[in-house]
Amino acid sequence: MSATQKSSFANRKCMSINYWENRYQTKDMTWEKAAPVPGLVDFLAEHPHLPRETICVPGCGTGNDVCALAAAGFQAFGYDFAPSAITLATEKIKAAKLRAKVALADFLHDEPPQKFDWLFEHTLFCAIQPSERDNYVRAVRRWLKPGGTYLAVNYFICAPPGPPWPTTREEQWERFSPHFELVADWTPRSYPNREGKERMFWWRRK
Repeated sequence: MSATQKSSFANRKCMSINYWENRYQTKDMTWEKAAPVPGLVDFLAEHPHLPRETICVPGCGTGNDVCALAAAGFQAFGYDFAPSAITLATEKIKAAKLRAKVALADFLHDEPPQKFDWLFEHTLFCAIQPSERDNYVRAVRRWLKPGGTYLAVNYFICAPPGPPWPTTREEQWERFSPHFELVADWTPRSYPNREGKERMFWWRRK
């Protein structure tokens, strides 16, 4: 990578972090529901016997899903690159008296602090710039153990301009099937303003 390319990459990364940090600081968090993803809640209830191992939640935001996973018995770790998100998530975990950890990290570009058995994300794929989606797939492979489980809720229908930017089942299959086995996919129960607009994917890394 040339010096010019490195500078351009650093500027884009800084702009992205600043954009999301500003959204938190100004409380412009239109995505925040103060509750875990309904599809995740249902998945946990429907699969009580799946092993409760280590799980990573990239783009964890205020920690709603981290708390739900910790309460279900997982060793839950949340990561976000917005400092204010980590502050809010830490407060939420402490208030709930749960054993979970959150930390600053750039999921797309950082090396993972460890490899995880599970990875769960809710619309992070759709929140990043579409040009970063190749980096996203590489990051999932980098952070997840071989044979690990990747569980994702993706936004299929959302109005421009983004973020979020929509995806399709065809795109998910094209990007992930070379590296993952698709266990199942379905339309999950969603927040009221997202009913019928999301799709949940259960992948297992090859």
